Amino acid sequence: MAPYTPADLLPYDPFQGMRFGPDTCFLSGQPVGSDDTIPVFADWLQARYSLADRPIQLLDQRTVLIRELRLPASPAVRQRIEELESWVEAAAAQGPAALRALGDDTLFLWLGKMFYGVFITELLNELEPLIKPKYPLAENAALVRRFQAFFQLLQGLRVPTEYADFVPGSVFVLEADPTEDAQPFEYDDDLNTLVFSIKLDSAVLVACLVDIGLIGQAMGRVYQDAQRPLHPVQIAEFKARVYYAAHLLHVVPDLYPRAPRAGDTKLVFDALIDDVTASIFNPWENGAYAQTLAEMWQRWNITLADVVRNPAEPLSLLYDEASQPRQIKHWPLTPPAE
Repeated sequence: MAPYTPADLLPYDPFQGMRFGPDTCFLSGQPVGSDDTIPVFADWLQARYSLADRPIQLLDQRTVLIRELRLPASPAVRQRIEELESWVEAAAAQGPAALRALGDDTLFLWLGKMFYGVFITELLNELEPLIKPKYPLAENAALVRRFQAFFQLLQGLRVPTEYADFVPGSVFVLEADPTEDAQPFEYDDDLNTLVFSIKLDSAVLVACLVDIGLIGQAMGRVYQDAQRPLHPVQIAEFKARVYYAAHLLHVVPDLYPRAPRAGDTKLVFDALIDDVTASIFNPWENGAYAQTLAEMWQRWNITLADVVRNPAEPLSLLYDEASQPRQIKHWPLTPPAE
C-alpha cells in the first residue's frame, strides 16, 4: 500500500451535504460502483451463525434480512476492513480471552462498523419511511451530534488512527458459562445512546461507542468482578448497567484531529470535554434503572415487581447481599415446586 499523504490523514466528513448514498464510499467519500460494497455483518459471521436470512425489524416497521445490510466501500477501505474481520474471526474462534487480547481500539472499530451499518440504514429509511417512527433519529439534535463524533472516531477503519490519551469507547468482553447458555448468537443495540452488544458463542461484547471510556471507568469494579464465567442472567444484568449508564451520560466529547504533516503515518485525535465543571452523568434513579433491568430479564420471567422488591436497592444477581460477586450456575436458584 502506498504511503499516506497528509490529505489521506484528514477526517472525512459526510455530514457536509449529507453524502450517505450508495454511490459514495462511507468512509472516504470516493465514488464507488454498485458492486463496491461490504456486508454490515461479515460473511464469516453470517456463515458461522446462519444469519443471512435472519430478519431485522427497523424503526419504521420495515423488515430487512441481515444479508441485505451492506455499505458502499472503496477497494482500499474494503481491504482494511477485510483484514480487521480476519483478525476478529480468528480471535472469536478461540474465545473471550483472545478477543480481549485484540485490544479495545480494534474491537471498537469492529463493533462500530456494524453499529454504523444499522444506524445509517435506519437514518436513510426515515427519508421515505414505511411508517414514520414515533421518535425519528434525524430530529434528535443531541443524537446527531453524538453520531458525528462517533463517525470521526470510526475513521480508524479507513486509515491507521491513534487516540491520544483516551480510548474511543468503552468495550467490555464477558464470558458466558455454558451450563445454561442456549444462544450461540445474539445482537442488540440502543441507537439513541450508541450502545451495541453482540454474542459469539461464549463471548459477549458490549460497547458504548462515543463515551471516550467514561463508562468503562465508572464500571471498572463491576467489570473486574465479571472476569469469570457468568450465567446468562448475570450477563443481562451487566448489560443493563451499561445501557443505563449510557442513558445517564450527558456529555459529548469534542474531538480534534491533529494537522497531518508529510511523513505522518496515522490520523491522531485529541479529545476534550467542553465543560469539565459539570457532572458527566445525570443522577442515578433506581426506578429508571429497574425498568431497564426488568426488560433485560424478561427471558427469565423476572418481573419489575421482583426487581424493586426493595425499592432502595434493586435486585442484583451479579452481587449477593454482602456486595460480593455471586456465583450462579442455574436459574431459578431453586427448582420450582412440583
